[in-house]
Amino acid sequence: MQKTKRNKLLDAEYNIGLFEERIGYNFNNKDLLVEALTHKSFYHEHPDRVKGYNERLEFLGDSVLGLIIVDYLFSLPDKLPESTMAKIKSYLVKESILSEIAKSLSIGKFLRLGKGEEITGGRGKRSLLANAVEAIIGAIYIDGGFDVVKGMVIDNLFKDKIKTVIDSLEFQDFKTELQELSQHIYGVIPTYRLLKEEGKEHEKLFTIEVYIGDVLCGVGMGKNKKEAESQAAREALLRLKNISKS
Repeated sequence: MQKTKRNKLLDAEYNIGLFEERIGYNFNNKDLLVEALTHKSFYHEHPDRVKGYNERLEFLGDSVLGLIIVDYLFSLPDKLPESTMAKIKSYLVKESILSEIAKSLSIGKFLRLGKGEEITGGRGKRSLLANAVEAIIGAIYIDGGFDVVKGMVIDNLFKDKIKTVIDSLEFQDFKTELQELSQHIYGVIPTYRLLKEEGKEHEKLFTIEVYIGDVLCGVGMGKNKKEAESQAAREALLRLKNISKS
């Protein structure tokens, strides 16, 4: 019985090898990884068993991740302008993207959480997952240095995502840009209307129209309303820019 309880409390320590396989890096100092996976709620409940929790590593990892992404973008042969690199970097380090990466690695099940966080679904919380990714990056930076953590981040975590974001222009905030242009030219804010919603519950496709005043300026489709609105705004922007050129 004692062993079962200990395994539950120190789950991260008993699964170090499995987790290292998932992230593609073997720590020289295993304590750094355990700390990166430890939430402060667990630390406060078990101060005698825990050396530290992940907030300091998270703070470090946030800065390291930003530098890695900018360094990679700067080295691309396309020579992206500063404003584009800034937008891509800002998009890639946001909570929703980091939590996606965390879920792909099943980081949630390796976290050491206090009872309160466990009960309230902490293993699935986007903020906790995103913070854990940053903490792990910070831990690898300390353990292996910049070149090692850069290779792990780019090759194992972000490379495909960066390419997808650049190719699809995901990083562009089309809705904000359309709103600013519409206000500047016409003095009104665009409005979005749901045209149709089709498909099964988990395979829905939304079609949304965007109007400036009473004029239909764009139509977009997406797996959710936000994505459809973004695509509609993108189409409207192209039309407005073409009109302003003519």
